[in-house]
Amino acid sequence: MGPVIALVATGFVVARLRWVGAPAVKDLSNLVFLVLTPALLFRTMSKVQVQQLDFRPVAAYFLAVLVIFAGTLLACGFNRRAAVLALATTFGNTVMIGTPLIALAWGEPGLVTLFTLYTVHTVVLLTSATMVLELAVMREAAGSAQQRHPGATVLKALRNSLLHPVPLPIVAALAFAQTGLVLPAILARPLELLAGAFTPMSLILVGLTLASTSWSVHWRGALALSAVKNLLHPLLVAIAGWLLGLSGVPLAVMVVVASLPIGANVFLFSQRYQVAEDLITASVGLSTLLAIGSVAFVLGLAPLL
Repeated sequence: MGPVIALVATGFVVARLRWVGAPAVKDLSNLVFLVLTPALLFRTMSKVQVQQLDFRPVAAYFLAVLVIFAGTLLACGFNRRAAVLALATTFGNTVMIGTPLIALAWGEPGLVTLFTLYTVHTVVLLTSATMVLELAVMREAAGSAQQRHPGATVLKALRNSLLHPVPLPIVAALAFAQTGLVLPAILARPLELLAGAFTPMSLILVGLTLASTSWSVHWRGALALSAVKNLLHPLLVAIAGWLLGLSGVPLAVMVVVASLPIGANVFLFSQRYQVAEDLITASVGLSTLLAIGSVAFVLGLAPLL
């Protein structure tokens, strides 16, 4: 956890010194998310055979997600706000923080387990949230000319989730791996360099973003969401994993991933559907700050799993 904290702190200090401005942070985010992330995902998964993947850890992860997501909707009602809050308590920063953290802790075996989760994590959660949000919007606009057909809602949700910088390179890499071909050096070497740049760049970017985030206004609500995401989620994943007979690295990776702070995609959803923007912004910042302690705590317990 030490190298992770050091790189995040570096980004935080750089932002406080104003060496990198807000427009540059957005550009760096695009660089990491649209270039470095697909390079790392493709390079790692292009060596993996589908029959070697173990989806039991993913099942444990999503059992916990189902309990929290459905529980939030039941507690808050079927509306846009409830859908965004449910996404906040289940969708973690698996790309920017999860990937470098798992790479440092368990290397390639851990990354394979993590990227197996990636193949369904974004698609399932973002699709579910999109469909719930779109259906909630349709419900609010019932009887108006803006109402969209349910079939169109489902198709739009599936399209937006599949045409995404995370699942797309994973699917492409797995398809390539099944051919038995090897990337030529002229392509493999640049991919290796881009993948190597992902870890330091992504963690510095987290620090840059954290320095410009305010979470003081809605701290009570943000603290509640952070507690569910950072603590309850990994606890439920651990229980589900034990019930499914999991242990070792696969279970440890799932539990650590579940303890990650709220992902930035949740903020994008809150803005897109104009609901709970201030609360989600505060929650992303506070959850990330608290994760320095909570993730370190979960990592310390990981060898016992």
